[in-house]
Amino acid sequence: MLVGPGQRGDSPMFTHLLSVLTVPRAGPGRPRSRPDRVLGDKAYSSRANRALLRSRAITAVIPEPADQLGHRRRRGRRGGRPVTFDAETYKNRNVVERSFNLFKQWRGLATRYDKLALTYRGGVVLCAITIWLRQ
Repeated sequence: MLVGPGQRGDSPMFTHLLSVLTVPRAGPGRPRSRPDRVLGDKAYSSRANRALLRSRAITAVIPEPADQLGHRRRRGRRGGRPVTFDAETYKNRNVVERSFNLFKQWRGLATRYDKLALTYRGGVVLCAITIWLRQ
């Protein structure tokens, strides 16, 4: 669980999240630090995020927002190629959104009443444990 400042957006935390991310292996061995693909909403569709994923050879499944699409089309041939987007894989992103909704059922987490990040992270971990025990 990685907790950032509550007043900032999600996209600035993207690089920090990728640096601490681990993907467990099916068999023996240490966890991988590079996932096969990253699914994200339109908020993560920045040049910096896409360049980071490209440099680490991770497939980005992030739709392009309408304003970025319009800017690229307006520039014509100089606008570059359209981003690749796998709509079938993107349909699986609802699993992540539903898990966030489970966490938001706790009013203290949804409204973030805690002043200290350490206390808030403790609540997130406690909520994750109770969700895991129920399922």
